[in-house]
Amino acid sequence: MNVIGVLALQGAVREHIRSIEACGAAAVEIKRVEQLSEIDGLIIPGGESTTMQRLMDSYGFSDAIREFGRQGKPVFGTCAGMILMANAVEGQDSRHLGLMDITVARNAFGRQVASFEATLDITYAGDGFHAVFIRAPYITEAGHEVEGLADYQKRMVAAKQGHYLCTAFHPELTDDHRFIAYFIEMVEQSKNSLAS
Repeated sequence: MNVIGVLALQGAVREHIRSIEACGAAAVEIKRVEQLSEIDGLIIPGGESTTMQRLMDSYGFSDAIREFGRQGKPVFGTCAGMILMANAVEGQDSRHLGLMDITVARNAFGRQVASFEATLDITYAGDGFHAVFIRAPYITEAGHEVEGLADYQKRMVAAKQGHYLCTAFHPELTDDHRFIAYFIEMVEQSKNSLAS
């Protein structure tokens, strides 16, 4: 069985666990760096990216997650997780994990629509996906190895680069588990290729 870890420093951890288990995979809350060796894929949930980065640095997660990714294990960032995975964040000098060749804008849809819902057609996950956006970022630039998976108002809100995946929205906040299921499929493929 695939074991998916959810970084449990802040954010919608329980909701991700519920969604992973609904897809038939095992879910683990990751609170210590040593636990990374016990999982096949990692989800970095939403939250407040600056706070999460501080906590990740305090507990030694930043380098450990980069190493986890270097081993070819899939990482999926949702909302703040997308910001943490980006190579650059508009208006910030420091980068976070730098796992994906993307530049993101934080809280990008503006205060008046700080939270909203939209129906998206998502490559690999299917059409008519009900997406929940909460103070969402979006991708302003993407390198040539990055595949855009979904747009909202001509802005990229989901992307994939190799074994890395990110969304500006919260797929764990609905009962539509197709996007989480797609990540689990990525984990399965990665496990098979790493084992061969």
